[in-house]
Amino acid sequence: MLDIKFIRQNIELIKDACKKKQINSEIIDRLIEVDKKRSELIQSVERTRRLKNEANEKIKKASLDEKQKIIEEMKKLDSNEEKELQDVEKEFQQLMLLVPNIPHVSVPEGSSDADNLEVKTWGNIRQFDFPIKDHVELAKNLDIVDFDRGVKVAGFRGYFLKNEAMQLCFAIWSFALEKVISKGFVPMIAPSLVKESALIGTGYLPQAKEDVYETSDEMYLAGTSEVAIMNYHSGEMLQIDNFPIKYVGFSPCFRTEIGSYGKDVKGILRVHEFFKLEQVILCKNSEEETERLHEEITRNAEEVLEALGLPYRRVLNCTGDLGLGQVKKYDLEAWVPSQNKYRETHSASYFYDFQTRRLNIRYKDEQGAIKYAHSLNNTLIATPRILISVLENHQEKDGSIKIPKALHKYLNFKEIKPKNE
Repeated sequence: MLDIKFIRQNIELIKDACKKKQINSEIIDRLIEVDKKRSELIQSVERTRRLKNEANEKIKKASLDEKQKIIEEMKKLDSNEEKELQDVEKEFQQLMLLVPNIPHVSVPEGSSDADNLEVKTWGNIRQFDFPIKDHVELAKNLDIVDFDRGVKVAGFRGYFLKNEAMQLCFAIWSFALEKVISKGFVPMIAPSLVKESALIGTGYLPQAKEDVYETSDEMYLAGTSEVAIMNYHSGEMLQIDNFPIKYVGFSPCFRTEIGSYGKDVKGILRVHEFFKLEQVILCKNSEEETERLHEEITRNAEEVLEALGLPYRRVLNCTGDLGLGQVKKYDLEAWVPSQNKYRETHSASYFYDFQTRRLNIRYKDEQGAIKYAHSLNNTLIATPRILISVLENHQEKDGSIKIPKALHKYLNFKEIKPKNE
């Protein structure tokens, strides 16, 4: 959420942000109109309340005839204004939730992920001297993922991870977790079942409601632990000496994938339920500090990919590939040999005070002024998606998988062999 004073003073800038993020700018026109009406009603209601208070004081000292005159005058005051103000206030708050944050000047303009800008690549893409198997074929031959029974039990995009795949996930989580804990991140298992207010506070609702699972008792299944962890400090006044506050959250994640109908229907690239370690940071209201931390959390994720021996690239997301509250975002994409291209495995974003203003997360700066903190988040690792690149990049001619050395200490095996041997 942006400050209404800032919006009033920068209407064209906000409309330009709408255009860049492919949001209908008519909401800004309507917001300005409602904001004006709201201001007028607030002044009128306050005036009416003041007059009523003055009249009540006069009645205490007035004669019987004078009291009757004062009461008649009070009846003429508009009694519907307060109800009208409530309605206008409700619409005002709803419109404020739809106003996008402004992209950073370094963000390239574009309409989709096809317009994202490659800024870095790492690793040598392996040249195979045998026919490449995709992760679906490998997983079936290795007996580590059961897709058929997954669909039978959980429906479309359902799956069971089993045998070494399950152990491999635990090893990857443990490795990634140890890495960031050593860098000062506080680990927590965060709730996936959250209130509607938690999703509104982080900017996922109301505009993306179709992407979120809603329960029968009006709770929601979050698509990332960022939602719960950001709400952990909602309504709090934080201490500046504790910044930056760094968390790494683990949780099951749920997404409807309605906007991805027909995409990646095979395998475990795009599923409804998965597990994720998420980095979440709260820091001072400083652009320089925010940008430094953005690079830091992105680098943490890159180090995980490098330790797993997975070639990847970093892309700077274009304006059309940014979420409502995102100022800047990097995606990390790991190499998938069977598709001969990189596929997204991580994203790292910052929001300035967009989320913290909604959640009322504040602190006092060195001069004692109250400010909203800045927030950032990043995927440290998500499973099972990362298994696609692990399996395909480390496959051997016989269909076996060599386990990256970084994971050896967490496992009692160093390779996965086909079960038909």
